[in-house]
Amino acid sequence: MKKEIQPQETSRAEAFQMWMSSPQPMVTLVKTWDVSRLAKASKRTGMKFNMLMCWCIGKAASKIEEFYLLLMEGKLFQYDQLAINVIVENRKGGINSCDIPFSDDLQQFNKDYLERTAQTAQECRNIELEECMIVGTSALPQTELDCIVNQYSGIFNNPFLAWGRYRKGWLKTTLPVSFQFHHAQMDGGQAVRFLDGVQKEMNLL
Repeated sequence: MKKEIQPQETSRAEAFQMWMSSPQPMVTLVKTWDVSRLAKASKRTGMKFNMLMCWCIGKAASKIEEFYLLLMEGKLFQYDQLAINVIVENRKGGINSCDIPFSDDLQQFNKDYLERTAQTAQECRNIELEECMIVGTSALPQTELDCIVNQYSGIFNNPFLAWGRYRKGWLKTTLPVSFQFHHAQMDGGQAVRFLDGVQKEMNLL
């Protein structure tokens, strides 16, 4: 469920006033994660690497209150549930958007991920969860990438992560990730805490 809240009554009051009128309020941070344990867990369990990535992202985001806020049409909304958005290649060769409700239960999240992405691919249509705060993701595993900077349109203000193919080394497997967020939603401190939080979740997996 979402509800409109008054920015001046939140910890984002000053940031909201400062950044809502900015022509470019989006910030992009780039970090390289150690995904060694994630890659091993994927091979050991048969679970998709991308699903595990999304679950760790949701797990870390769920612990930071700013991730439950979203700016839309000059207003600030608060949500009580998160979802992770993934881009799915459909059976016609195009792409569609699919929202996966986040659950602390990895088995439940995996079930929802497989069912909803399969439905999206088969039906060639977007599946959306309008009552959830959406954390966007996009994976391009066809090639290794150093950085992805997403287009800022002023329409979608959701936090967004993107990555390419992970890199296998002698001692560890790494993955550069780009994280874009609206500065009125969060500051660099919360963004860095989130990125470090994802690494911790991967290390615990």
